[in-house]
Amino acid sequence: MLVTVFGGGGFLGRYVAQELLGRGFRVRVAEREPANALRVKPLGNLGQSQLVHADVRNPASVARAVAGADAVVNLVAVLKGDMDGINHIGAANVAKAAAEAGVTTLVHISAIGSDAQSQSAYGRSKGQGEQAVRAAVPAATLIRPSILFGREDQFTNPFANLIRMAPVLPIIAGETKFQPVYVVDVARAIATAVADAAAHAGKTYELGGPQVLSMAQINAWLADAIGHKPAMFAMPACASEWLARLTGWLPAAPITLDQWRMLQVDNVVDAKAKGLADLGIAPTPLAAVADQWLVQYRKHGRFTARAKA
Repeated sequence: MLVTVFGGGGFLGRYVAQELLGRGFRVRVAEREPANALRVKPLGNLGQSQLVHADVRNPASVARAVAGADAVVNLVAVLKGDMDGINHIGAANVAKAAAEAGVTTLVHISAIGSDAQSQSAYGRSKGQGEQAVRAAVPAATLIRPSILFGREDQFTNPFANLIRMAPVLPIIAGETKFQPVYVVDVARAIATAVADAAAHAGKTYELGGPQVLSMAQINAWLADAIGHKPAMFAMPACASEWLARLTGWLPAAPITLDQWRMLQVDNVVDAKAKGLADLGIAPTPLAAVADQWLVQYRKHGRFTARAKA
């Protein structure tokens, strides 16, 4: 089987490609910049993977990437910028191309909190994307992860780096809860949905790890894990909102207004939702794997414990 993976060169995409290649699938990685996916090539055997150019906002390029595929996985999403064009219209373009090509196995990666009526532009665009996918391919499998963690993540790494450098650390939305999920577990879930499409067609899964943690608890855990103890304090909601309004438009802004709106709602798996267990996957705790990459933020790296002794 040939699986086209849109966004296969990204953080999650590389793990998805590795899982699919390991299960014997051929993988076609569709990227706006195919060079970003070069690291996928060594993960499979000779000729098992290919890279193609595709922009989900361009229906013609999407159709070319889907042609001849047996299954399609769409991982493409953005947290800022052209959210409607990519998260909504782009998702619709992928689903329509799959339907027109006769591809019945479509796995669309959304996010917990996706809602067409959301106050957040991100949540709204993802919810509208889900609706468009279901309209074009009713048998599509929707997968909604909570925030992802892993070696190259944009979650634990930025926080750990900030904790390492800051003597005082304000916590935005400290009470907001998350259910961080290991990127490898999510990749396995996606590969399972592709491999056993009949069992998972038309279903929606919400994926979270074994722990529910508040933003404050996450920062405290990271501080302990890397051995840095900055003074932490909860930033009042009104102050963090004004920070987002005043600086959110800057390229390196700590938080955008839309991200602030997202943080007003917990990001955890619904108690009634199907999850990792329904896909035969045991969730990996953050503490079980994070030391592999958090060690770089310790003062003496791998020799921290020895230096203290």
